[in-house]
Amino acid sequence: MSKTKNSNWPLYKKILKYIGRYKILLLISLIMAAINSVLALYLPVLIGKGVDTIIGKGEVDFTALFKVIKTMGIIIFISALSGWIMNALNNRVTFDVVRDIRKEAFNKLQRMPLSYIDSSPKGDIVSRIIADIDQIADGLLLGFTQLFTGIITIFGTLLFMLFIEARIALLVVVVTPLSILVSSFIARKTHKHFIKQSEAKGKQTALINEYVGNEKVLIAFGHEDEAVEDFDNVNEELKHISFKATFYSSLTNPSTRFVNNLVYALVALTGGRCCVKGLMTVGQLTSFLSYANQYTKPFNEISSVVTELQNSVACAGRVFELIDQDEQSPDNKDAYVLEGARGSILIKNMSFAYSEDKPLIENFNLDVKPGQRVAIVGPTGCGKTTFINLLMRFYDPVDGDIIIDGKPSSNITRKSLRLSFGMVLQDTWLRRGTVRDNITLGREGITDEEVIEAAKKARAHSFIKRLENGYDTVLGEDGGILSQGQKQLICIARVMLRIPPMLILDEATSSIDTRTEIKIQEAFQTLMEGRTSFIVAHRLSTIRSADVILVMKDGHIIESGKHEKLLADGGFYANLYNSQFS
Repeated sequence: MSKTKNSNWPLYKKILKYIGRYKILLLISLIMAAINSVLALYLPVLIGKGVDTIIGKGEVDFTALFKVIKTMGIIIFISALSGWIMNALNNRVTFDVVRDIRKEAFNKLQRMPLSYIDSSPKGDIVSRIIADIDQIADGLLLGFTQLFTGIITIFGTLLFMLFIEARIALLVVVVTPLSILVSSFIARKTHKHFIKQSEAKGKQTALINEYVGNEKVLIAFGHEDEAVEDFDNVNEELKHISFKATFYSSLTNPSTRFVNNLVYALVALTGGRCCVKGLMTVGQLTSFLSYANQYTKPFNEISSVVTELQNSVACAGRVFELIDQDEQSPDNKDAYVLEGARGSILIKNMSFAYSEDKPLIENFNLDVKPGQRVAIVGPTGCGKTTFINLLMRFYDPVDGDIIIDGKPSSNITRKSLRLSFGMVLQDTWLRRGTVRDNITLGREGITDEEVIEAAKKARAHSFIKRLENGYDTVLGEDGGILSQGQKQLICIARVMLRIPPMLILDEATSSIDTRTEIKIQEAFQTLMEGRTSFIVAHRLSTIRSADVILVMKDGHIIESGKHEKLLADGGFYANLYNSQFS
């Protein structure tokens, strides 16, 4: 989180921009709030008149009293109806605004460079889009409901009090601002604690997300106690920060109530003396005391709103920090749409680094002819996966060019470039849905026969048939009960369904048994026929038939050639290959 600015006005302006889309609903809500408040303010006048109809024991003007009660009933009904309409509109505006902010935040996430996703805790991003935006909703709802009516009530009661007895009204006006000063002082002190609280919540969500998503690994390595300890530390940190934020913010209410009670007592004493001197009636004093209470009450409510808004603004800062992130650079206006790619790839003097002080790939050169099968091998961290990321434009090179079919990849639309590649990665991804949905990934116009044929080529059809509902079986998050190998077979079926002009197989069979792998390798051989293919593998026995094998180390190609030539050279590849069969 960036350092908080002295003024939160830029954040308020951004929130107001979203609220402004619903200004008609807000205007109607404001009118309803005015009706509700004015009618509620007129009730004490009627109560005072009712009191004055009771002159003494046995001296009650029942005709006038019933007339007052009838008028009060009508006013209460209209006030309640206007209040209900106001609350309904406030709820509508609040949740529409929250929907818009959340939608924009999620859409922005789709347009961000992969570097932001890679460098940010996933749980913290989830916390911003879910929990922080929920907190904005709480602040807006409280603000709309109590701020409107509170402001109208303050000015309305002031007018009524001035009409009844101006001198006592001025006394109330002089003393009441103390509550505003107290609440604003406390609000400034609590804001920094609410910012820390939001950050701690994001940190906790990130930790939970990480551990729950990797529960099997955690249990397998007996890391449960350490995980509990890590969670306890983060939870304890959140407890302390939340306690401070809640403690300081909770000082607002009793402080303002003290000022309010002080005002009420002064009005009662001063008004009592006026009644004794005959300057006002008992009914008027009753009305005035009611107004004094109504006048001070909104200050107390507004102080609560201010406290809630401080929390909401702190959360809004985190959300808008996400929304204001730099987007992935857009495609050039004259960007080329790659269709029917031949698969010619030329890489010239390419360099790349995830951080400026740690170069990874330097002066990388490669010339791949259409239809060639290129295998990439090397030790962990040598840049194999990074090379694939650069091919797909998940990242752009720092220097140099990647030229595909004679066009620089930087001047090819990302969508058309990525649609020209079929990818099977070591890490599988399955969404919640049926097996069929996970194979087609939402593509329309795919027949059941095509899905089954793709699954057969991927050797997935036999185990899918054994599932409870076959292709209509609903899978849980990330594949649910499927084994890692079965999940990988479904991912392979996706590629078999949409046969692209170029292929990337990054440890595509790493989780599959040897017998099934041999059959899939046969299917891949057929699939790769005539298509430019990049194969990343650690099991070197699977790449012996590649047209060219690139041996990478520390971001450089140190050897290249066919399998037999590299073995005969007796270099790094030969040592790597022999170490797997020694």
